Amino acid sequence: MIQMPKPFFFENDGPKAIVLLHAYASSSNDVRMLGRHLQGEGYTVLAPMFTGHATGEPKDILTAGSPTAWWQDTQQAIQQLRDKGCQEISVFGLSLGGIFAMKALETDPNLIGGGSFSSPVVRSRGSNLIPEFIKLAAATYHYTDLSQAQVDENLAWLKANVTTQLAQIDTFAQTVTDELPTIHKAVFVAQGGADELIDANCAYDLKNALTNAQVDFHYYDQAGHVITVNSARHELMADLDTYLTTIYN
Repeated sequence: MIQMPKPFFFENDGPKAIVLLHAYASSSNDVRMLGRHLQGEGYTVLAPMFTGHATGEPKDILTAGSPTAWWQDTQQAIQQLRDKGCQEISVFGLSLGGIFAMKALETDPNLIGGGSFSSPVVRSRGSNLIPEFIKLAAATYHYTDLSQAQVDENLAWLKANVTTQLAQIDTFAQTVTDELPTIHKAVFVAQGGADELIDANCAYDLKNALTNAQVDFHYYDQAGHVITVNSARHELMADLDTYLTTIYN
């Protein structure tokens, strides 16, 4: 049995803190390298796990998870940092996490900034999420004691039911899109140009929808979806460092 990923909390002294939110059907490992980098730069970093994720049973994402639950997870993470005495907080998310990071910026005036990495905040014109979800689920079941027949049955169930949850995510994302003009802060938006899961142009749609924000926009032409760990990660970290120095005085 493999060891499942866990949320992480990398602590530093002082009021400066960052929430990092992971992608759909993934885990805090998406942002762990980034979290360690930011800890090294002097920030306290918290990466929660979205409900239903990284349990060893992919069905939990659909049965326990929902946009409502994940929004609650986001709010709880922000409050956890405040309870620790951190008052200067920003929030960022990869893919699915970016939707909730932007929602937080819309609804929490005390956040000092944040942004998204490879996130379909503005509804994507096409995605490859379902095949990737099934691929990740199959990889997870590989480490269980289930028979091949049981695995096949579970994967069939996931294929039949994941579309309902993705539609719920789209509906939630639309409510976030509608409120983007309410954000008047500096916002960081980053996207890989070779994104294999979502339409990379949705990053430009997000930039254009942030009509009252100061958008710090970065497009990494050759990078795939998970820019927090792939070939773009060093450039992303450097660009994010620069942005953070502008919002943390």
